[in-house]
Amino acid sequence: MSEPRDKPIPVSQRAQRMSPFLVMEVLERAAALSAQGRSIVHLEVGEPDFDTPAVVREAAERAMRDGHTHYTHSLGHPELRAAIAEWLSARHRVSVAPERVVVTVGSSGGMLLAFGALLDPGDEALLSDPHYACYPNFIQAFGGVAVRLPVREEDGFQLDPQAVRARLSPRTRALVINSPANPTGIITGKRRLEELAEAVCGKAAIVSDEVYHGLTYGTEAASILEVCPDAVVVNSFSKLFAMTGWRLGYLVLPPPLVRPVQKLQQNLFISAPDFAQLAAVVALRQAGPDVERMRQCYDERRRLILSRLAEMGLSPLVEPTGAFYVFVNVRRYTDDVYRFAFQLLEEAGVAVTPGTDFGPGGEGFIRISYCNSLANIQEGMDRMQSFLGRHG
Repeated sequence: MSEPRDKPIPVSQRAQRMSPFLVMEVLERAAALSAQGRSIVHLEVGEPDFDTPAVVREAAERAMRDGHTHYTHSLGHPELRAAIAEWLSARHRVSVAPERVVVTVGSSGGMLLAFGALLDPGDEALLSDPHYACYPNFIQAFGGVAVRLPVREEDGFQLDPQAVRARLSPRTRALVINSPANPTGIITGKRRLEELAEAVCGKAAIVSDEVYHGLTYGTEAASILEVCPDAVVVNSFSKLFAMTGWRLGYLVLPPPLVRPVQKLQQNLFISAPDFAQLAAVVALRQAGPDVERMRQCYDERRRLILSRLAEMGLSPLVEPTGAFYVFVNVRRYTDDVYRFAFQLLEEAGVAVTPGTDFGPGGEGFIRISYCNSLANIQEGMDRMQSFLGRHG
């Protein structure tokens, strides 16, 4: 039997500084309330409530029966890399060589590989505030510095190219773009993408998170590759194809970054899952009708939420037309949105994400996800309206 330790186990300062993922804290509290018998409407988690399309599941079963349960090439199956290149070329009318594609363990793994290749300790990455909650932690994992650029609701939460240009420094290595955006659901137009690319051209790389591409309602989202062929694109099968549990994403890289990213992949992840990669080929080539059915359902839910928010006097200043989120300004009801979100959960049984999960600029906002049925969304909006009536 080992002796007790004289000293506590050391924990790195970097790990201690890492911010908690508030949406998971909301989810965990909601689960505890459900276990007590409470009825909870989940509007917090950004995970499709649809199962992966059957054609994809069947392809995975065939791949496993055929023995595809091993390590693959660290860059990914050649067939999948080619299918991704074809997919992007067809959707965005850009030329993408399969050699520039790296298959990753989800988009999170892709982000880590990209920042690992771009950042040395002390290097800076610029990002909007609010932003996807994990970006700063990904950047800081490699000793980088996340530099937040505030964006405003009245401007549609759009990054200002002049503000980007003004904040560039000798240590700036990357500008992070996310369109359609989490948490706001806002799409960055092609002209604004061009202006952002011009602002950092020759000074920093652009890292474009495009995991919500295809989930748009009325306006297609342009890829950064349409205006900046040397950008880094991060994408995933999780959102569009309802494949969150498959942990499969990809990067599109400028040629000089492919080998550095490959070496990181070999050391950190080895490779993405074998059979999942072959199923993803089928997703790209055969799951189009399933994707369109899901997209139409999301749009119907989006319109319901916007209609109900209008009844409550909480309409967004700029309508969200992408992803599956609405970012709602509730400042009239609270000066502490973290407390507000948990109060809404405890009193009304409605789980939403406090805006501060997405940076200081999210104070005063909640994120509502419409990854739930129309009936549940209607019930959640009823409960939220009653809650606001009691606290107005």
